[in-house]
Amino acid sequence: MESQRSPLLEVKGNIELKRPLVKASSRLPLPGSRLKRGLDRMEDASEPEKKRTRGLGTATKIATSRPRAPPLTTVPQTTAQKVSKKTGPRCSTAIATVVKNQKPVPAVAVQKPGSSAVPPMVGGKKPSKRPAWDLKGQLCDLNAELKCCRERTQTLDQENQQLRDQLRDAQQQAKDLGIERRTLEGELAGVRVQAEQGQQELKNLSARVLELEERLGMQEGLVQELQKEQLELQEERRQLTSQLEEQERRLQASEAALSSSRAEVVSLQQEAATQAALLAERGERLHGLEMERRRLHNQLQELKGNIRVFCRVRPVLPGEPTPPSGFLLFPSGPGGPSDPPTRLSLSRTDERRGTLSGAPAPITRHDFSFDRVFPPGSGQDEVFEEISMLVQSALDGYPVCIFAYGQTGSGKTFTMEGGPGEDPQLEGLIPRALRHLFSVAQELSGQGWTYSFVASYVEIYNETVRDLLATGTRKGQGGECEIRRAGPGSEELTVTNARYVPVSCEKEVEALLRLAHQNRAVARTAQNERSSRSHSVFQLQISGEHSSRGLQCVAPLSLVDLAGSERLDPGLAFGPGERERLRETQAINSSLSTLGLVIMALSNKESHVPYRNSKLTYLLQNSLGGSAKMLMFVNISPLEENVSETLNSLRFASKVNQCVIGTAQASRK
Repeated sequence: MESQRSPLLEVKGNIELKRPLVKASSRLPLPGSRLKRGLDRMEDASEPEKKRTRGLGTATKIATSRPRAPPLTTVPQTTAQKVSKKTGPRCSTAIATVVKNQKPVPAVAVQKPGSSAVPPMVGGKKPSKRPAWDLKGQLCDLNAELKCCRERTQTLDQENQQLRDQLRDAQQQAKDLGIERRTLEGELAGVRVQAEQGQQELKNLSARVLELEERLGMQEGLVQELQKEQLELQEERRQLTSQLEEQERRLQASEAALSSSRAEVVSLQQEAATQAALLAERGERLHGLEMERRRLHNQLQELKGNIRVFCRVRPVLPGEPTPPSGFLLFPSGPGGPSDPPTRLSLSRTDERRGTLSGAPAPITRHDFSFDRVFPPGSGQDEVFEEISMLVQSALDGYPVCIFAYGQTGSGKTFTMEGGPGEDPQLEGLIPRALRHLFSVAQELSGQGWTYSFVASYVEIYNETVRDLLATGTRKGQGGECEIRRAGPGSEELTVTNARYVPVSCEKEVEALLRLAHQNRAVARTAQNERSSRSHSVFQLQISGEHSSRGLQCVAPLSLVDLAGSERLDPGLAFGPGERERLRETQAINSSLSTLGLVIMALSNKESHVPYRNSKLTYLLQNSLGGSAKMLMFVNISPLEENVSETLNSLRFASKVNQCVIGTAQASRK
């Protein structure tokens, strides 16, 4: 049994042997046929000898047999090697078996055909032919020749027998070789089939090898990427290890610090408990001090008067005539020039008292005294500083009302809302008051107070209430707004169909002021190019609560910009549009007169106060009563041409300044 080989090597061997195997089948030697032809030739050559032998009695000479074919005793080694290379190991094995089974044949001296048994020549001479009469000699010669023939025949019989044996063996070998050849041909066909299958398998394997090589290339690329990533991860691992070591060191340090801090925490907790008790005690004390501050603040405001009047003189605008010297004087206070002025002196020439001689008319001097007088050079910040404490009273639960009174063009709107642009120095009382309230409310939040603010802005035009914060389809529908009680038995007043906007910062207030300024009714008059023809009322409803102590306070802050107060006669030219201006002026003067009557009734402690005679006084009812704090700005013009209206405004303000409403009370629950 041959050792088993791998299928791939066997297929390759079969492919290499494919062509030689085909050729070897045609060139395979047939030793049996050659031996048969040699024996036939020998038999043909021996037949005449036999005939001649049988005719010895009559013939004088017997022809010798033909030379035999050389015996097939050996097979050349080179031939066997060639056959073995072409036919393979099995065929070479069969040829070697035939050669091995052949028997050697002894060489026999054979005479050439036609030679006879003639006695040898004596002395190199050819024997002479016996005479015819020498029958005995001839007989002797024939006997000798017969003997030789018999010996030769015997020898030939032996050779023939050997050749027959060899022939029989050769035929058997030829038969065996034929069988083996057919077997080898079948095997060769099988090998060819296997070779074809091997070639197909080789192709498949080659394709598979290419595919595997491609996959191997991809895997090698992936391996390289993984190796690179592995290196990066190793580097990252080293970094993380170093970080971990650093964190462990820091953790150990932190644990050591923590252990030392725990002792400190225990002591701090004890100290915190002590501080908490002290804080609670101080909180109680602070609350008491805050209540005392409010009480003293209210007393201070009461000492200043629950109805206070400030006079403000606007500066001369560009293009206006400069007033004569001495027209307006601001005498110093009791403390000298360092004290804020509280008095105002106005000088005028009385044209009605002029002499017939044409001498100049005497100058009449009018002196007025108010809680504070602001000369033309006073800024907005100086004005607000004087009223900031009054505004803060609204956070303490006291209703506060501040309104600006004066003729058209005296600076009322500038005082309340501010000037054009975004210059912070020109901001009016409304934005400054709300900024101050937000700031103080933020400070009081540390003491447990929480405040909410709700703003509304309306105007009263020709005794009609209009919402200045209306937008969209509601804009211009102020006639639908009415003043009503908030509920049955409630003293709080509200304006129906008006917007009440919660505010919490300055930007929201600025947006509301811009919207109201666009919606306010203005017109050109003989006194001012752009005159406000309505009373604008900005109200801020303030609600405060101290939840831990169960305290609540609610109070309104009303900031009012009154319409221009002027008489009907100074230079009013009636035209197509002046009738409407006339009706507006009548409504304005009527409401201002009602405001004066209400203040007088409150001062005189009258049982009936005519709030309902005007929409303005009715809306401000809760801000004008005995529990409210009120401040009026009387704004006047520095021009001599407006001296009549200035005197009217100053006289009205003096009457108001002489009124005493009473002690204000905080609205608390």
